Amino acid sequence: MIKQNIMSRLFFMFILTMSSIVLYAQGSVNQLDEDGKRHGVWEKYFDKTDQLRYEGKFDHGKEIDTFNFYTLKNKKSVLSAVKVFNPNNNLASVKFISSRGKLISEGTMNGRLYTGKWTYYQNKSAGVLSAETYNDQGKLDGEKIVYYPNGKTAEIVNYKDGKFEGISKWYSERGTLIKDLLYSNDELHGLAKYYDADGIILAEGEYQHGRKHKIWNYYEGGKLKESKDHTRRSKNPKKQ
Repeated sequence: MIKQNIMSRLFFMFILTMSSIVLYAQGSVNQLDEDGKRHGVWEKYFDKTDQLRYEGKFDHGKEIDTFNFYTLKNKKSVLSAVKVFNPNNNLASVKFISSRGKLISEGTMNGRLYTGKWTYYQNKSAGVLSAETYNDQGKLDGEKIVYYPNGKTAEIVNYKDGKFEGISKWYSERGTLIKDLLYSNDELHGLAKYYDADGIILAEGEYQHGRKHKIWNYYEGGKLKESKDHTRRSKNPKKQ
């Protein structure tokens, strides 16, 4: 009888201990520090569901370590992004993931801004779709390269502060140059050449602030067919 009472007490203490652990664990999630800032492990769920929207850890209001973000698919949480935060600044290494679990893109974010090099991947393969660079303001800056599914280069364009600037080249899927252009402040400006899929010249001339300017030559079968003068003229004949 005494032994049975001892066992009953031990069992009761075990249940009490486990309940305390569970309550403590539940209470340790979604906590605020003394300044009202998020601290420790946080979990958020989609409204009126038991499906996670995000999970991660805060250090007195700052995200640290790894955060997982989810979308709802068929009423179930599906991983859509992983962010690994730098403890010393606002930068995070980010990966965006499709609902099928395929990597869409990866790079660095500063808060909500893209920064540095970003790589995007083909929809139906692990091949690279494009590689581009963003400045500290989250705008495209420098060279951007776009690839065909076969791995050949489709475009090489240049940006400055989010606008087209400098040389831009477009290629056919066979690797043949089909456009050779110059941009200035997001407008076509300078010499331009267009080619057919076999690399035979179709037209060449000059742009000025987005409009054709001066003499343009047009070709057929690689031979000059006609030339047109696109020089702008004043609408007021007295000023010509």
